Amino acid sequence: MGVAAAGLAVAQAWLLARAISGAYLGGEGLSELAPVLGGLGFVLLARPLLAWIGDIAAHRISATVKARLREDLLAAAVRMGPRWAAETPSSSVVLLATRGLDALDGFYGRYLPQAVLAVLVPLAVIVCLGFVDGVAAITVALTVPLVPVFMVLVGRMSAAHRARRWALLGRLARRFGDVVAGLTTLRIFGAAEAQVGVLRRITDTYRSTTMATLRVAFLSALVLELLATISVALVAVGIGLRLAVGELTLDVGLFALVLAPEAYLPLRRLGAEFHASEEGVTAAAEAFAIIEAHPSVGGAEAGRPMPMPKPMPARIRALVIDGVSVSQPGRGVLAPAGASLVLRPGEVVAVTGPSGCGKSTLLGVILGLVEPSVGRVLLEAGATSGGAADADAVGADGVDVRELDAEAWRGAVAWVPQAPYLLPGTVAENVRLGARTPVADADVVVALDAAGLGEDAGVGPSREVGEGGRGLSGGERRRVGVARALVRRAPLLLLDEPTAGLDAAAEAAVTRAIRSAADAGAMVLLVAHRPGAIAGADRCVEIRWAEVAP
Repeated sequence: MGVAAAGLAVAQAWLLARAISGAYLGGEGLSELAPVLGGLGFVLLARPLLAWIGDIAAHRISATVKARLREDLLAAAVRMGPRWAAETPSSSVVLLATRGLDALDGFYGRYLPQAVLAVLVPLAVIVCLGFVDGVAAITVALTVPLVPVFMVLVGRMSAAHRARRWALLGRLARRFGDVVAGLTTLRIFGAAEAQVGVLRRITDTYRSTTMATLRVAFLSALVLELLATISVALVAVGIGLRLAVGELTLDVGLFALVLAPEAYLPLRRLGAEFHASEEGVTAAAEAFAIIEAHPSVGGAEAGRPMPMPKPMPARIRALVIDGVSVSQPGRGVLAPAGASLVLRPGEVVAVTGPSGCGKSTLLGVILGLVEPSVGRVLLEAGATSGGAADADAVGADGVDVRELDAEAWRGAVAWVPQAPYLLPGTVAENVRLGARTPVADADVVVALDAAGLGEDAGVGPSREVGEGGRGLSGGERRRVGVARALVRRAPLLLLDEPTAGLDAAAEAAVTRAIRSAADAGAMVLLVAHRPGAIAGADRCVEIRWAEVAP
């Protein structure tokens, strides 16, 4: 659309010059000029129509690009795993996916189309002028490159302002998110007003930086407008002098005079759109950094194709953890260090050890969310006989869980983290969350009863909960997580401190539910500190950490 509009600009200049020269010098009337005036009217109507169609197309493309970028960004955030999520403030990702990518409208909708026109239109104008007025063509050809040179200089000047402004906006988002999340605690300790003061200072700094960026944008627009005006004036002076001495005819002079500003117009607009799209470009760079980052697990190395995942075995004989060690960034330790155990269907194995030794990290390795520094997790296929010969054969021909299809593997695992997350809705909806097959109401009731909940305990299936389980105690949220794991009837059950914070009766109920799942054929790996949970296990495996040699 832009290229067609540029062609119409050339036609408009020629028709306008032809009409003026015909009326002024040739004495032509309306009847003689009717075809020219009709063509000029058509061009004057077609140019804004093409611009309107081009804007619609550009906005649709921009909306499509933003939607795809948001999908890719959120998919990448999920793919990067919980460790990356824990290290990256959620407010930064939210800011990037909303305000940051929304700013791409200026980049995809206006800047990129204008960049194409900024190359094509000046070349077209210079070529057209070269056929009728070589001097004007040379003048335009010499002055047009000055505009991009100044644009580059201005762009370098504004880059620092742009980066600082986006960093301050991210800092403001993170601080505001933290204050809102901890508002209750801040009010209790009387520290809310101090945080309001911090937010006010960050906001004032952001405002000052924004004004500085706008100052640079306005000054750069002034420079580009002045440069384009002086360049057009040079062309006009040359045309006027040559008209005065008779070296040009009036129609040629008018054509060159009307057409010359069209060579600078796309460049001037490009400069304006550049500043309007700066925030979006900065945000897109951060989004692509996340999208193109290679996660620690579940993806191919850079430049290498993703291997074809292996299918899940129909029956699992054992889960083998073979010398797994995980390096903990910033701590200089391996936690766990050389963890090894064999877990078979029908067994409950308790993983114990001091805090920080890597028990929860070991569950992350099994889930495929954490990459082990050393060792592997194997899955043995087939039926188990439980004999000594079978024990000796375990691990001989197992499949590394990293080679399995990640979704299929996690679909075979029921995981209860230390703090199960609950979504707004009913308890029944949260129990069904993540189930691969429909869960009947009766199954939900049975799972809640097994976890020590239900109507008698005041946490029935119809109980409404808020975001994060608001309205339930910590122990009740944990037991809803246990019920959620039970209804999956998965062959592998991973439990991270499921009885922490529970009274003796609730702990006994959860322990019985775990034993029932194992008796039904599940493999249960239990991270535990409390004696009651450990006593309910078939055996215990102690996990240790070790310092990394410098």
